[in-house]
Amino acid sequence: MEHISNYLRDIHFNKKKGRICYSHEGIEKCLIFKDGFLLFSETNDPKERIGAILYKLGIISKEVFSNIVRYIEPMHTIGSVLVKNGFITEKNLNNALHYQIREITLNLFPLFKGKLKFQEQEDFVEEHLFSKIEIPDLIEEGIRRLKYDPSIKEFLEKKHLYPGSKEYIDRITQNEKDLLDKIDGKSSVKDLLHSTDFSPEFFWKALYLLYALGLIDDKRKKKVSVKKEDEKRVVPEDIEKKIKEVVALSEKISEMNYYQILDIPESAPQDKIKKAYFEQARKYHPDSFGEDVSSDIKEKIDDVFTHVTRAYHAVSSSGKKQVYESERETPADEKKVEMEAKAEKRFRQGKTLYNQGRYEEALVALEEAVRLKKTSGEYFLLYAMIESKVSQFKEKAEEDFKKAIKLKPFNTEAYMGLGIYYKQEGLPIKAAKIFKKALSLDPGHEGAQSELEVFETPKKKKRRKKFFSFGARDKKKKEKQA
Repeated sequence: MEHISNYLRDIHFNKKKGRICYSHEGIEKCLIFKDGFLLFSETNDPKERIGAILYKLGIISKEVFSNIVRYIEPMHTIGSVLVKNGFITEKNLNNALHYQIREITLNLFPLFKGKLKFQEQEDFVEEHLFSKIEIPDLIEEGIRRLKYDPSIKEFLEKKHLYPGSKEYIDRITQNEKDLLDKIDGKSSVKDLLHSTDFSPEFFWKALYLLYALGLIDDKRKKKVSVKKEDEKRVVPEDIEKKIKEVVALSEKISEMNYYQILDIPESAPQDKIKKAYFEQARKYHPDSFGEDVSSDIKEKIDDVFTHVTRAYHAVSSSGKKQVYESERETPADEKKVEMEAKAEKRFRQGKTLYNQGRYEEALVALEEAVRLKKTSGEYFLLYAMIESKVSQFKEKAEEDFKKAIKLKPFNTEAYMGLGIYYKQEGLPIKAAKIFKKALSLDPGHEGAQSELEVFETPKKKKRRKKFFSFGARDKKKKEKQA
């Protein structure tokens, strides 16, 4: 399958450097990669040119954008000319260029037609390479953005999937983790689909994301025949010794820093870091322990190998090393503030998507929000409301409505949400009980009163307004105060 994520997966996990070129119906794009980063991109698509990006981001006015051809100067980029003329700042331009590089790449994900070609390349023009974007970030956002395409199913159906590295497991939602847990390397992809309650569209997209992030891999490999004399070279005592060593390491590795895991000094140069990583990777790679290890030992081996890989990626370049060092120095309370800020951002995004009726996208945002902040009743309420709109997650919605109530027991809207959920699921007795509870908390709640009137006088038709909506009570209070 000619798709951008397969190329990104190959470039990232094999640490390739070079360029991807795309062409289809007159549109041409070029992406440049090095050391696991997307560095630069070019396009001839008018919607992705820097002028269009600056206008989209609200950095330049419609008038400036409409007359942008007037500012074109020979031997100068349009961005530098706009800076020179005072329309934008250098910071504005750099932010827009970073955004442009991401968008050029992310806009390739919905495309399953066109020609893609990767060319290895060693040298780049340094003046262009000011941006460093992580490939896993692009893979995750790009696949979440795209709509399901039958090509994904055709691509994955041919594979014999088994668990891969757990390095990027924190990037997936709980439902995607549930799917990952079912992959054991024994069941076919079709059997796997039939063993889940997920919709086919969700199943194939989620499976594709797991594959692109290396969380699962294709088990079909060429078997190499082993000569009798070669079999004697494998000494069981050596394997037993390695197993004891990896088990002992697994018990303490979570308390070790990345330098200790790689067994290098903190001042080690990049070539020493790379050499140490390859030595550790060869030593602890799951394939080097044979296939006869028990499942609990295999889990420890996988955990150690994942830690080794994560350690290397964290210090594999001077830039990454600086980030890791700064994170090590960040106090725990600052990290908590950062996580809460990220959770709040994802909550707001999810709320906007929910109001737009984009429930599956909203679900992804809220999944991350509640993962980052598990103590917010407000987050779990919106999460449950979204789940109730998506058929395959309806059963879980009840659990999360209850969690929202437990975290914030005096929130009337959480009870209203659960009551409406029961009503929609054909459970009138449960619904009435919850609406009564909501009314006991807020005797003047018109939504609860209206719902109870319907249950108490079922034969009498009433024309009712829809009272329940996220944040409705807060809005009403503000109107009274005004």
